[in-house]
Amino acid sequence: MRPRVILISLAVVVIIALVALSLADQLLVDYLWFGRLGYGGVFNTTVVAEIAIFAIVWLVAFVAIFVSGLIAIGSSRDRERLRVVRRPDEMVEVNLPELIRALGERVPWRVIVACGAALLAVFAAQGEAASWDTYLKGLYGVPFGIAEQAFGNDIGFYVFTMPLLEEIRDLFLMLIVLAAAIAIAVYWARGALDFKESPPRVSPGAAGHLSVLLGLFFVQRAMSYWLGRFDLLLHTDGVVFGLRYVDRILWQPGLWLLVALSLAAAVMCMFNAREGGLRIPVAAFVIVFGPALIMNFIQPVIERLWVKPDELRVERPYLQRNIEATRHAYKLDTVDVKPFAGQGTLTPAALEEDSATVKNIRLWDPRPLIDTYRQLQEIRTYYDFRDVDIDRYWIEGKYTEVMLSPREMNLEQLPETAQTWVNQHLKFTHGAGLAMSPVNRKDTEGLPVFYIKDIPAVSDVGLKVDQPAIYFGEGRDSYAVVDSATPEFDYPKGADNVFSYYAGSGGVPVAGFFRRLLFSIFFRDINLLVTENIVANSKIMIRRNIASRIAYLAPFLNLDRDPYAVVLNGRMVWIVDCYTTSDHYPYSQRNADGINYLRNSVKVVVDAYTGDTDFYVADPEDPVIKTWQRVFPAMFKPMSAMPAELRTHIRYPEDFFLIQADTFRTYHMTDPQVFYNREDLWGFPRENYAGQTVPMSPYYVIMRLPGETQAEYMLMLPMVPSGRDNMIAWMAARCDGADYGHLFEYAFSKDKLIYGPYQIQARINQNPEISRQLSLWNQMGSKVLLGNLLVIPVQDSLLYVEPLFIRAENGQLPELQRVVASYSDRVVMGDTLDLTLAALFTNQGPPGQTIAKAIMNEAAPQSIGAGTGAPKADMQSAAQHYNRALDAIRAGDWTAFGAEMKQLGDELSKPSDSGHP
Repeated sequence: MRPRVILISLAVVVIIALVALSLADQLLVDYLWFGRLGYGGVFNTTVVAEIAIFAIVWLVAFVAIFVSGLIAIGSSRDRERLRVVRRPDEMVEVNLPELIRALGERVPWRVIVACGAALLAVFAAQGEAASWDTYLKGLYGVPFGIAEQAFGNDIGFYVFTMPLLEEIRDLFLMLIVLAAAIAIAVYWARGALDFKESPPRVSPGAAGHLSVLLGLFFVQRAMSYWLGRFDLLLHTDGVVFGLRYVDRILWQPGLWLLVALSLAAAVMCMFNAREGGLRIPVAAFVIVFGPALIMNFIQPVIERLWVKPDELRVERPYLQRNIEATRHAYKLDTVDVKPFAGQGTLTPAALEEDSATVKNIRLWDPRPLIDTYRQLQEIRTYYDFRDVDIDRYWIEGKYTEVMLSPREMNLEQLPETAQTWVNQHLKFTHGAGLAMSPVNRKDTEGLPVFYIKDIPAVSDVGLKVDQPAIYFGEGRDSYAVVDSATPEFDYPKGADNVFSYYAGSGGVPVAGFFRRLLFSIFFRDINLLVTENIVANSKIMIRRNIASRIAYLAPFLNLDRDPYAVVLNGRMVWIVDCYTTSDHYPYSQRNADGINYLRNSVKVVVDAYTGDTDFYVADPEDPVIKTWQRVFPAMFKPMSAMPAELRTHIRYPEDFFLIQADTFRTYHMTDPQVFYNREDLWGFPRENYAGQTVPMSPYYVIMRLPGETQAEYMLMLPMVPSGRDNMIAWMAARCDGADYGHLFEYAFSKDKLIYGPYQIQARINQNPEISRQLSLWNQMGSKVLLGNLLVIPVQDSLLYVEPLFIRAENGQLPELQRVVASYSDRVVMGDTLDLTLAALFTNQGPPGQTIAKAIMNEAAPQSIGAGTGAPKADMQSAAQHYNRALDAIRAGDWTAFGAEMKQLGDELSKPSDSGHP
């Protein structure tokens, strides 16, 4: 054998080996990773399902395509080959089919067809294997226990079985197309088809074969029309989502007719296999697609003559189904609707009774706070606060709402000269701790009062962070090798750095030539193979971004966009809300993302140090998660298995609430007539931020619901009439304990105007004193930012509170400098919330005086929502009363505050010693 042939053969073997290793590499890495996390069963089930689907589909596709090719070989005998005539304008006669036939004499045609069929079958099988979740849902689907009214099928048929039938329908069509493609190729190559003519000349054998394939196509159409009957419950055209009047009287019987006609056309095409010719196939197309076209023309006639003149009466039963199904699919049928008159009177006594609500009014807005955190607590440039989370803790015996942000490592911020492989993957491997501050406190400079700060973490309120290292978070998904020969950078300490070695159980062992080669190929990184830093105990951490981590473990779940960190027993964990969804819930309106069924069924907890990932079932009544529990029985845990302390940090997810609220804007109308006329359509409030008008976002608060005895953590959002700015209602979702997930709608009286957030902001901007002060700040090299305007229900009244931040024109350190509050017809701005509320609920002076300031000892009292022209009585005594009133506010004693303010008023009403008025 020649050396050149040997070298070529070796090169081919090496290339094939590398390709095979690359394909197997992903599978082996996944096997090790899933096993390390304790989800080996999930990996096995998924891989077995993919292999089984691939093998079955490949075998079916191969047989179908190969048989079609064999028939083509047999039908294109020499006597059926078409004589190729040279065209007059051709200089040389070239018969490409004859050239291919000559090749076929060297290699058997059966071998050529078998290779082509095997290759084409791979494409079909690969696509189906990627849809393994559709197959498993179809096989393991759990009934909903609810039957829809049109066909009497359980909802589970539409959510689980129908997507599988649609997958099989599409696969059937693909097989027909591939079988036809290989047949046409064989006929053309063997001279039984000539495309140079118009129309192409076809041999009798080829015509018969293609007629049979055309008959199978009409069988596929019959299946498609049969499924189309159920699709009538999943489409929208007009005022109803799902089955409509025209669907029931036209398309339900019409689709049955098309099924029958398609089967008849299939028989005709099969018969044409003997006759040949185009007459029968053309007739088959006409008898199937002609009636379909006619029905498409009939539909607008029926709608115009029968439906539109009396649409509400005609569509009423279908509207009712649409409303009921949508409310159930989005879990809105359990919303507790209560009246909220908003006609109560706020008093100091009322504020004292709801002191837990007042003390937890959120002043810090996450948008400017993230900039403040970055300036004050990033410590080094390679740390990063990605976003601010909101949670609640028991701090010093009080239920306290806090804001926090983990301090993650951002390798992109390393100096360019320091972005070496060792630094990126072995040394700078993890973040360090977090910053935490209460939502309602600031220091004298307008900066946050930190409950947790600095590196190592320091806390003045008893919170411990014994293990602050963050190996898994929201940052860039790069791998890290731990327990290597190179110590890891732990945290900065003054001018020096502290180094350490990983002591946790996270990561996959990477020592040994085979594993290093495996991960080197996986990451296309030769350093993993040649470095001497990997030692016997070294482990590699991959998929460290928690979103990609969960998506890889459970691709059938949809993730919330806002994971949040929790300090738990000295460690840090992430909680991620996950959703089960469907776009096949009958009669339910699809949202902008194309889904029409949604449940927050799973809470995922990821340890920031080890990467351990646990799935807890939050909605055990959801049939979709029940189905996945049947598929992966070892993957999910009940909520009762979650540590009790961690359960106190579970919150209703904002994404879920937003989708529900967006749907509820329309589907709170349960009367078909009101729904049809859109008489009570709602919208989200608007607010101004940084010079832009944006939709208001839901916000978490600690407050006492009307009629309840205890303050609790909840998520709420005001609602306004569509196209208007006044408030019409507010929605709330409870987050604590056994009441978790309970949704409320508090509906306002429609005979009274309730200001919305945008209107309150307009009143703030129109207030002469406040507007003048804002203009002054904006002209002094500073920029004023108005934060979230929160609407706080207190008993049967509404209190509006908005923080005001000031930052330098070119700076990134916003400071909380003022608090604006509004109630009734008063708008007041003060240095602190206490001062602002004191001014807001003091009856002195006209409401127009709105700048509240602190009073120092021995100083004359400034305006507190009152005029500045009060008589100058005993100023020392007045100041003492006022300062005692401030102490009462800080202690939450509104009764004492009211008494002191009354005495202050009495003191100020006395004639001055000088006798001046």
